[in-house]
Amino acid sequence: MPPTPKLSIKNISKSFSGRSGDVKQVLHEVSLEIEAGEFVAVVGASGCGKTTFIRIIDGLIEPDGGEVRIDGHVVTNPGPDRGFVFQHDSLFPWRSVLANVLFGLEARGQPRRAAAASSRELIKLVGLSGFEDHYPHELSGGMRQRVNLARALAVDPQVLLMDEPFAALDAQTREIMQRELLKIWEQRKKTVIFITHQIDEAIYLADRVLVFGSRPGWVKADIRIPFARPRALAVKRTPEFIGYVDRIWNLIEDEAVRAMGSETPET
Repeated sequence: MPPTPKLSIKNISKSFSGRSGDVKQVLHEVSLEIEAGEFVAVVGASGCGKTTFIRIIDGLIEPDGGEVRIDGHVVTNPGPDRGFVFQHDSLFPWRSVLANVLFGLEARGQPRRAAAASSRELIKLVGLSGFEDHYPHELSGGMRQRVNLARALAVDPQVLLMDEPFAALDAQTREIMQRELLKIWEQRKKTVIFITHQIDEAIYLADRVLVFGSRPGWVKADIRIPFARPRALAVKRTPEFIGYVDRIWNLIEDEAVRAMGSETPET
């Protein structure tokens, strides 16, 4: 028998009721499998259901139909086998960097000394050694997202879910964070699902790029990215890389243009 995939998603569908009482289907029978240690990026036009999709995987939203399994077990609610990194950092402003990273371990009752030691290692891993006693308001946006990532990794999740974590950063910081995320992933080898609007970001980071069609969302294409790892940022300037950008843009261009003229929020 073939090995059980780390993440199995079968026929996920989801609808929401609008303010006027109309029902909008956001996802329609989304199915895919992801192997342990894979880095999968998801792109698509605004409103195609990317955020709903990743929140269903985390157990924050219940699907209308279908199921999500991790290692063969059905997901019914959030759990320690998944870590979530949101678009905007969700740090506690009254807690230091170290105390923020410690939070999840404290909640799980891990002994303080061991938790502090592992948290300091993660702070070092994300490049923030020396900032353990700083508070969020003393950090740049990129630094806060590093803390956010360290906190998600602290509970040692099997699957890391990232919903546009770099969207609020300036262009230069975003590129640096992409490179740093790959370094961390190459060390920890977590299974990652990464939502983004930036096609070049998806291609640079991922083993596979899922292109979602919209209204309702569905897997329009599943594209394997062949570039060898580790990847330097310079790969983005190669003709082969640009070819993948053009290929994916061609798949979503019409829907992206239509989404610009719609007032429907991202779901």
